[in-house]
Amino acid sequence: MKTFLSVALALFAISCGGEQAASQSIDPKPAAEATSEVVLRSELKFQPLNPARGDASPQAGVLWGDIRKNVPSGVLLKFADGFSSPPHIHNITYRAVVISGAIHNDDPKAAKMWMGPGSFWTQPAGESHITAGAKGTGATAFLEILEGPYLVQPSEKAFDNGERPINLEARNVVWLNATDAAWVETGSATDGPKIAFLWGTLQAGKKNGTFLKLPAGFSGSLRGQDSWLRAVVIKGQATHRLSGKSDVSKLEPGSYFGSRGEIDHQISCEARDGCLIYVRTDGRYSVLPARPKR
Repeated sequence: MKTFLSVALALFAISCGGEQAASQSIDPKPAAEATSEVVLRSELKFQPLNPARGDASPQAGVLWGDIRKNVPSGVLLKFADGFSSPPHIHNITYRAVVISGAIHNDDPKAAKMWMGPGSFWTQPAGESHITAGAKGTGATAFLEILEGPYLVQPSEKAFDNGERPINLEARNVVWLNATDAAWVETGSATDGPKIAFLWGTLQAGKKNGTFLKLPAGFSGSLRGQDSWLRAVVIKGQATHRLSGKSDVSKLEPGSYFGSRGEIDHQISCEARDGCLIYVRTDGRYSVLPARPKR
């Protein structure tokens, strides 16, 4: 499905004493200026995700937004070795992706199911659960909320908001190439970029989240549209440059780049095993391989 930005000019007929009518053109509201941002993992400043637990809490580094406010936010989480939370709930739903190590997130009585890098899970608001990191793995994850603030509350306040959790281990992700997924432009090569749909709806302008897998040696562009496109590197090292700019950023896992408007992100994947990127946007985005130089 395609998202098109259209600007409408409204013409209003204004009556004057019931005898004359004049038409007046109303200037359209100007489109928001295109903007972009890059946040490197090395630049993050970490603070307790749950201040009440201090150093025992996972540490959060803000990639965008502010989890203390009612705004969309994304953070990088670092778990202490062998971390395990007590049963608790959250006031809002969050989504998360494992970046390193192994993480368990489930009902308090559930057997441990360790999810490795590239795994995805959701935690519905109001549902009692625990979160744990496997010993000796240096567990880290990306966490995203669409509204806030993010609060940790006791299980006694549990409620059912109608959602159900998802635990998707990386080995169970279903990948689509360009011939399978007409809703995202990925070029024509079957050995090129691949995508996996994670959440949301495919309707134009609606929120969704996907994995984007780039093969080793890939070089090309990633472009969003008039809404925010946000991308977090999950696996592999990528390089990033804005089209027409000379500044190049090395993006290790946990780094973020984003934009609003039709901005080309020039992306290259240097990792031998390819690169995995979580992409959050509204509607459609495109990822196209670079044209060979003549």
